[in-house]
Amino acid sequence: MQEPTRLFDLLAWRKELHPERPVFKFKENGEWKEHYIDEYIEKSDLISYALMHLGVKKGENIGLISAGRPEWNYVDFGVQQTGAVLLPIYPTISEEDYQYILNDAEVRLLVVETPALYKKISNIREHLPHLENLCTIVPMEGVKSMDDIYEIGRRYVAEHPDAPAKLQEMKDALTTDDICTMIYTSGTTGVPKGAMLTHRGLIMNVQEIKESPGKTWTKALSWLPMCHIYERMMGYLYQWLCFTIAYAESIAKVGDNCKEISPNMMACVPRFIEKVYDKIFRKGEKMKGIGKKIFDWAIDLAFKYDLDESKLNCWYKFQKKIADKLVYKSIRESMGGELYMLVSGGATIQPRLTRFFSCVGLDLYEGYGLTECSPLIAVTNSNKKGRKIGSVGFAMRAIEVRIDENTNEIQCRGGNVMKGYYNQPELTAEAIDSEGWFHTGDTGYFDPDGYLFITGRTKSMFKTSMGKYINPEVIEEKMKQSPFILDMMVVGADQKFAGALIAPDFDMLKDWCGRHGVTAATKEDMIADKTVIARYQKVVDKYNAELGVTEQVKKFALVSEAWTEANKMLTPTQKLIRRNVAAAYQQQIDNLFK
Repeated sequence: MQEPTRLFDLLAWRKELHPERPVFKFKENGEWKEHYIDEYIEKSDLISYALMHLGVKKGENIGLISAGRPEWNYVDFGVQQTGAVLLPIYPTISEEDYQYILNDAEVRLLVVETPALYKKISNIREHLPHLENLCTIVPMEGVKSMDDIYEIGRRYVAEHPDAPAKLQEMKDALTTDDICTMIYTSGTTGVPKGAMLTHRGLIMNVQEIKESPGKTWTKALSWLPMCHIYERMMGYLYQWLCFTIAYAESIAKVGDNCKEISPNMMACVPRFIEKVYDKIFRKGEKMKGIGKKIFDWAIDLAFKYDLDESKLNCWYKFQKKIADKLVYKSIRESMGGELYMLVSGGATIQPRLTRFFSCVGLDLYEGYGLTECSPLIAVTNSNKKGRKIGSVGFAMRAIEVRIDENTNEIQCRGGNVMKGYYNQPELTAEAIDSEGWFHTGDTGYFDPDGYLFITGRTKSMFKTSMGKYINPEVIEEKMKQSPFILDMMVVGADQKFAGALIAPDFDMLKDWCGRHGVTAATKEDMIADKTVIARYQKVVDKYNAELGVTEQVKKFALVSEAWTEANKMLTPTQKLIRRNVAAAYQQQIDNLFK
């Protein structure tokens, strides 16, 4: 069978290859329900017919606000088949952001998942002049639901017997270079912009990585937002490989769902990996006696692991076998027992965690890219030399990637790059130069073996009053290796030295306080305690010793509030929104430099 050239071709691809295997699993009323390809095709087509009835045109933007679930995919392909453009939006952003995006994209048809999301949109309905149709996935009394959309599609076919032929004509007219989706960037540095992506860009991504998963694997767990292009692309990969995709109930339930589903692979972000490790670390901290000594030995052994096992001597390999039976096996079982690959994206990951999880048997892979690149620019793979500690892998084979010789900026050119920003020709011209090179804003280098290393983001860098440039992300990632630090932001633009705001991991800190006789009733009491401050000074001193003099954090302030999406300190992909953090803690920052 011919490989897909448009994303919705995956429907026929799956029907041909594995019609007997569930495409999706989704928990309803406490039970996992399986969804098969025939239902997928039927409901996608019914959505297409309903859009035809509503007069939706090629290139029109159709909005979707939902967490991952089977209906997300039905809407996706139902929209794509008509030539319309799916605009998925995060379910967690503010009403103000919804208003901006829906108006900027001139959305007149919007699907939302829950009554709560319906209410958020209803609150701003009078400010959405383009919006004509609003329906929910989860039924809500008095409101149009997906069942109503399916019924509109059925009636349209009944009234227009040639509807299937017309839909086929529409599909046949679409090419791999047509726009299939528009993703609004998370806006860490300004107003969100709609990146217009093509079928070709996403299919190139899938083709680049489709050889890495094991040939016998059949199950994946999905829990990241489907509106994020990284998880979206992984979803297409799973469908290409005919996996069954199970959608997690929530991030808090990922561990439980892993045990229930026993997935073979899963996409994640560094913050998730860090939390999983911290949970393992805290478990060890509570152990006593010989059990704790064995646990600590096994953990230390994992941090000495090398991805190139030819560099490991026989004694190390022997110890690893013992550690596997005594410690590592139980860690794998806590993740379902059949999880072999974790794919991390969205930000750089600590090298020590790559060593640790790969040694434990949860191989950690990494990719690099941006929304505008569908999203991959470089990625590690499962070949013998496919990974190197600290690297995001090799440049995609089907594109060009270069490092600017003056700024060290990573630039790429190829079919993965967006068509441009929606209705933003000037911003498009800033991002993509006249020769077609997309300017990432990230800095990095290729080593002699062709591995790409990321060194920072140009817009995050700042210069001290002494004229020295500082890359805060390098410092933050190094110090966040400490289980005491959940988040950190290095500051010091136009100051004599670098300072930092530190958000403690209060689960870890509370345990530590209990073991060291620190009595503190609240988080505010904890961060004000002299013993706690002294402990954090030791952490900072430890990692300062690994940094250059100008990079060292001379002063820091502990903060009691966690940085989250809800308080607008993090993007939905868990990246720091530096301008918001700085604004919220301006007084503390000023005090660092008095």
